Amino acid sequence: MSRTEFVALIAMMFATIAFSVDAMLPALPEIGATLSPDAVNRAQLVVTSFILGMGLGTFVTGPLSDSFGRKPVVLAGAALYIAGALTAALAQKMEILLAARLVQGLGAAGPRVVALAIIRDLYAGREMAKIMSFVMLIFTLVPALAPSLGALIIAVSSWRGVFVAFIVFSLTFCLWLGLRFTETLPPDQRRPFRVAALMAGVRELFAHPVVRRSIMVQSLVFGVLFSVISSTQQVFDETFGRAAQFPLWFGGMAVVASSSNLINAALVGRLGMRRMVTAAISFQVIMSAIFVAVWLIGLPATLTFGLYVLWQTSVFFQVGMTAGNLNAIAMEPVGHIAGMAASIIGAVSTVAAVMLAAPVGLMFDGTPLPLTVAVLAQNALALVLLMSMAETQRA
Repeated sequence: MSRTEFVALIAMMFATIAFSVDAMLPALPEIGATLSPDAVNRAQLVVTSFILGMGLGTFVTGPLSDSFGRKPVVLAGAALYIAGALTAALAQKMEILLAARLVQGLGAAGPRVVALAIIRDLYAGREMAKIMSFVMLIFTLVPALAPSLGALIIAVSSWRGVFVAFIVFSLTFCLWLGLRFTETLPPDQRRPFRVAALMAGVRELFAHPVVRRSIMVQSLVFGVLFSVISSTQQVFDETFGRAAQFPLWFGGMAVVASSSNLINAALVGRLGMRRMVTAAISFQVIMSAIFVAVWLIGLPATLTFGLYVLWQTSVFFQVGMTAGNLNAIAMEPVGHIAGMAASIIGAVSTVAAVMLAAPVGLMFDGTPLPLTVAVLAQNALALVLLMSMAETQRA
């Protein structure tokens, strides 16, 4: 497999997450009206329940891939993902739908975590960060297309048809993986799956101050992203009255923000990962503070909408400049347990991010103010943690 094909396959594995989240966004109003008409805000839980399942599944998929190889674990996760999607497509109650999304997220943890472990099998340090940037560049094109694709599917069928698309997507990358991918973890390098070893890995990771702080910053960055994604459809609809245009605006923001990955790939080798993350988060603190002030001042609606689009684009841009770098920072000292480390780092940061994002989504009051204040607070805390990480490294 060539490097180009490798990056494309890994990006598709990562894209399982973005597609499973972003294609659902246009369906949230219809899901809320159908399954939870008395509490439409609960429809946002369709997003966070999937992410929660993914976070929980992430705890074990890495160690399982260390024991059984990368390829079998990805395929097993895909099977679970497909079962969850099929159940969700048939759900008649919100509780069943949310449970199915949790199962779907558990399955999606396979492609997400094992893809990172595969990259770490082959690359390290700044080279790993560069590969991650190229992967994330392709990955970000999925959010650009997914809402429009979701809206198209809903227009010709219903929100249930989106889950059928998830099944087709998963089967496609399973076929590609099965035919073209060569296992990167040979049998003689595998280790038995043991709970005691998993707990030892947790202790080792959290005993390392740089890894510990990197996980905390990553949790806050993902908390920002999940908060924005959960609330964005309602902001476009209820705040600005632009629900019909939402897929196009969302796609445009994703395309513009995808340039962050090219910028990161070009600069990270010279400037280093921590400096890039610090610059991106500092910029977002300034942007969020400005938009909070803009909303409180009460400018004309058209101008406020334009500024909101600029602000949300900057959030997506921030993720492109930070996610891959934070993963590389956390993984660098623990390459000897790459699969387990990827699991623990991904699980802790994802579950913590859901705990931050779910309350933000439920606080939606018809304005973007609760969301923007939450993003400002999370980024400010992330900046403080980065400063403490720098002091630790100097010490």
